[in-house]
Amino acid sequence: MTKIEQLQAILNRVATHSYTEADIIALRDAVIVRGDQIVAQEGDHNINIGHIGQAGDIQINPTYYGADAETIKAILQEIVSELQPQPTGIPQNLPLSGVVQFVGRETALATLHQQLQENQQVAISAVAGMGGVGKTELALQYARRYSHRENVPPESVYEGGVCWLDGRGVDLGVQIVQFARAYLPLSIPEGLELPLQVAYCWRNWLPPGQVLIIIDDVTDYQQVRQYLPPDASRFKVLITTRLDLGASIRQLPLDVLKPRAALALLKSLIGRERLQPEPWEARKLCRWLGYLPLGLELVGRYLRRKPDLSLQEMLSRLQAKRLEQLALKKPKSEADMTAQLGVRDAFELSWQELDESAQELGIGLSLFAAAPIPWRLVEACLAEIDEEELEEIRDYGLVNLHLVQRQGKELYQLHPLIREFLISKREASGIAEELKRDFCRVMVGEADKIPETPTLAEIKAVNPVIPHIAEAATSQQDWLMDNDITEPFVGLGRFYEGQGDYHQAVPWYEQCLSTTQNRLGEDHTDVAASLNNLAGLYYRQGRYEQAEPLYLQALEIQRRWLEQDHPNIANTLSNLALLYKYQGRYEQAELLYIQALELRKRRLGEEHLDVALSLNTLAALYHAQGRYEQAEPLYLKALELRKRLLGQDHIVVATTLNNLGELYRTQGCYDQAERLNLQALELRKRQLGEEHPDVAQSLNNLALLYYVQKRYEQAEPLYVQALERRKRRLVEEHPDVAQSLNNLAQLYTAQGRYEQAELLYIQAFELRKRRLGEEHPDIAQSLNNLAALYYVQERYKEAEPLFLQALEIQTFKLGEYHLDVAASLNNLAGLYDAQGRDKEAEPLLIKALAIADRTLGSHHPNTIQIRNNLQLLRDRLRHSP
Repeated sequence: MTKIEQLQAILNRVATHSYTEADIIALRDAVIVRGDQIVAQEGDHNINIGHIGQAGDIQINPTYYGADAETIKAILQEIVSELQPQPTGIPQNLPLSGVVQFVGRETALATLHQQLQENQQVAISAVAGMGGVGKTELALQYARRYSHRENVPPESVYEGGVCWLDGRGVDLGVQIVQFARAYLPLSIPEGLELPLQVAYCWRNWLPPGQVLIIIDDVTDYQQVRQYLPPDASRFKVLITTRLDLGASIRQLPLDVLKPRAALALLKSLIGRERLQPEPWEARKLCRWLGYLPLGLELVGRYLRRKPDLSLQEMLSRLQAKRLEQLALKKPKSEADMTAQLGVRDAFELSWQELDESAQELGIGLSLFAAAPIPWRLVEACLAEIDEEELEEIRDYGLVNLHLVQRQGKELYQLHPLIREFLISKREASGIAEELKRDFCRVMVGEADKIPETPTLAEIKAVNPVIPHIAEAATSQQDWLMDNDITEPFVGLGRFYEGQGDYHQAVPWYEQCLSTTQNRLGEDHTDVAASLNNLAGLYYRQGRYEQAEPLYLQALEIQRRWLEQDHPNIANTLSNLALLYKYQGRYEQAELLYIQALELRKRRLGEEHLDVALSLNTLAALYHAQGRYEQAEPLYLKALELRKRLLGQDHIVVATTLNNLGELYRTQGCYDQAERLNLQALELRKRQLGEEHPDVAQSLNNLALLYYVQKRYEQAEPLYVQALERRKRRLVEEHPDVAQSLNNLAQLYTAQGRYEQAELLYIQAFELRKRRLGEEHPDIAQSLNNLAALYYVQERYKEAEPLFLQALEIQTFKLGEYHLDVAASLNNLAGLYDAQGRDKEAEPLLIKALAIADRTLGSHHPNTIQIRNNLQLLRDRLRHSP
């Protein structure tokens, strides 16, 4: 009787419940388990009896049992259990992790687990990101967390095993078979081709339960795909890759660490004690490394090997040697690290995957600043390449390998360390010079588009380009043409100056001057333009003494090289006149303003914007001198010209509206003044934003209008807003800050809040004295206001010398018939009247009335007030003995 016949007889007895113990022993001897197959041997042949299902249950071939299949299955189940090797724990081949403390990835771990546990046709999730971002470590930490039951729900544990495969190394199928033989263990039939061996592993995988398959650093998904397991309910596949694997695979994009997590990682490597003395240097170090986990770990380990090295010195070394610094290379001594490469070598793997066109594009992108790059700039720099072709090179090369990251609509950015890597590739290439010239050409064009007075919308539009213009002005300055050398600096200066951010504008104008002088010599017209721009900025900062010599030097160069009626000469004359006006040097200012206006009319005609500018500035001078009848027609003409040439909503129109409103306020035309001031304020807010100094000026002027109308509750919040904005935007000692302090103090005086008023008056006076000198009209205003405060408090002895000093300055600087002189005369007369010194008061009031009558007219509120004061005094004198 053959073995198979003997087996058949035993199975028949089992089926009829007539078997003996000897039959069970014989059955044990006959049965062999190979993988999931239950067989009996007959010579060189295996006779299939049945197989073991995925849940470990026995399935019998119907040929070999009679009616009682369940009895046969139960007996065979016991026999199979004895024959199969039992695993002692979850089979896994995870590599060791060198992480001291895993930080900043809790959300990523949770998202990854959710993706893998969701019911899908194929349970695959890919962790994708640039080299060095920590994809391998995330996969390793995930596997470690879910390969045991501690703090993990039982249904989430990968009890069927965790298989770690190298997506870049040995053939994936070979690795799967090797794992099955070594860790399951699984007896795979001989003679099968590799794909069939892998399929056999998936079908016969034991122990039961969910299985996690990790394929690390996949570079070719098509090679991986042929070996993936078919059963999504049991097998979960986690891939790490630098590639974008497409929409069919659930992907978890992995970015760099958040700043706080990066700091925590560094602290875990070097210790809290090392970090505490240099907290800001630690933050700078993390920022320089771009919060890249690989860079942070390498630098942290380097610092740990060098306990005497400060973080500041570490940062200096990195800045000096960049990616060649030893701290960014992986030494052999750090064998316990998860990562196997240094930063440059990690990026080199991605670089080698690029074709030549993608490498050239990467080199071109390295010219841009470490900031989001508007794609239109790249297209302009590489104009010889078709736009669609350039997109394909970007998307299927650099973006696909996470060497470039998309930051928003048409915005792309390089990680700081990848940028350093590409810069080194650029300098070693043969195309760097041509790319630099094209880059500078494009940035010059962008800088030239920035208007002299940019609106809020224009500032927003140009904002993404600013870092790249700055890169051209600094790092790529040598590649700017001589006739373009000033453009990037001027554009950057206008950008910040137009926002009232004078502090940031100054270094660009200063660099423009020094660069132009070095490139073109001291006596070039572009140097004159640079001097003019810097002087104008100094003027806006209230740095009048520094501005004047620059204007004079610019004017000297221009008169030497330009035609005498050239518009640039008129601009400088006008700018210098404005400076003189604010210094109280009115006669000099008027002479220059008139010269500038005549030059512009002669060269440009009556209907030019520069002529409107001259009309506006000359009117402002007449206004400051109290020459209101001469000022008004000039303001109106300037307003009409600007509206016609620029439109109703142009920001320059707001300037003339504001000035004309101020004129009407001083003339007592309050309704007209309020209407114009509100128009100017609304226009400035809309075009410049809430924080611009010009908005603060409009708030201040509107508050002043309400103050003179005794609408104090409306005036105060506007004064406070103006002061706060000026403090935020201007240097602390700017004259406009003093003006706000003075005006708010004046309001507090009128409200009887004397202590608050005195403090602000003194602050304004000291600030003005430091900035403007002892004899500026603004000093006189401060003296007059402080004296008026002492007067209402009946502190007459303190008030009188201040009134007299203010009157002396105003008479000397403004002339005997200025309205400010009339105000001082009226104030001093009031002081004498309060002291009973009526005979001294009368001539002062007579003179004040004559000035007001001539300047303001007899019906102006100020004129009427002085006339009433004089009449009361004379009535008192007539009735006195």
